[in-house]
Amino acid sequence: MDHVEDIWAEQSVASGLAVLTLRRLGDDTFEGDSLPMPNGRAYGGQVLAQALLAAGATIPEDRHVHSLHGYFLRPGDAGRPIRFEVEELRDGRSFSARRTHAIQDEKPILSMVTSFQLDQDGPEHSVTMPEVPGPEDVVSAIDHMAPLKGHPTADYWLERTPFDVRHVEGAVFTQPDPRPKQYQTAWMRTRTPIEGSDLLHRALLAFGCDSMMLEPLLRQHGLAWRSPGFSYASLDHAMWWHRPARADEWLLYVQDAPTAQGGRGLGGAWIFSEDGRLVASAAQEGMFRLSR
Repeated sequence: MDHVEDIWAEQSVASGLAVLTLRRLGDDTFEGDSLPMPNGRAYGGQVLAQALLAAGATIPEDRHVHSLHGYFLRPGDAGRPIRFEVEELRDGRSFSARRTHAIQDEKPILSMVTSFQLDQDGPEHSVTMPEVPGPEDVVSAIDHMAPLKGHPTADYWLERTPFDVRHVEGAVFTQPDPRPKQYQTAWMRTRTPIEGSDLLHRALLAFGCDSMMLEPLLRQHGLAWRSPGFSYASLDHAMWWHRPARADEWLLYVQDAPTAQGGRGLGGAWIFSEDGRLVASAAQEGMFRLSR
């Protein structure tokens, strides 16, 4: 990185952590701000991460989040605060569950249930990580966007996103995949190291994951994010954390898009640490429309 990119990286991560630092309004009520976005809409991954952190703030420290299931109900306004209201559903001997509503204008923009578990032993196995080029051998999205400086989307990736994303099959920001396929692999980590709790790092995985979940659908149908007539929106998001992982270390997202129909498409991901451990899985359905 040159000096300017170092500054952008530090500022972007600091901004990302700032929006994940919620203000406590009551025992079960919190408030947070949003990153500025090119389209003015609050980024869904950020709202997921904030809702998770709000729920986690009501949970004993010896329990770790292992799953979330959320629905994006309305677009959020990135220019105004979001209120998070947490409802206690259960505190058992091993598991705790919380429902969190993210609210603007007294209406929920996200409704999410999150489950936490006390650390326990049990049988173990997992799928094997595929062999792909390492992150040092793959072009960063930040480098891909640098020539487009001045465009709002490029400026977001260069100056505001906390994440460094490296698509093994090449990015689809501006140009479709020349060989359509229903899968992709991509490396991701935060742009600078982060000191923080296990909960914060798990929340950051949700934060970053949402930005890529629908990309295999684009590859399958010969589209890029900027293709004319293409419209999309996240409808729901599910995530499972299997093993501890740090968001500031390289993680490989192995993604697939098994189906698209009825103006909707489904994306899934297995998330591996660089040493091959399966640390998380995710699935998302999105609105997926194309008018030519």
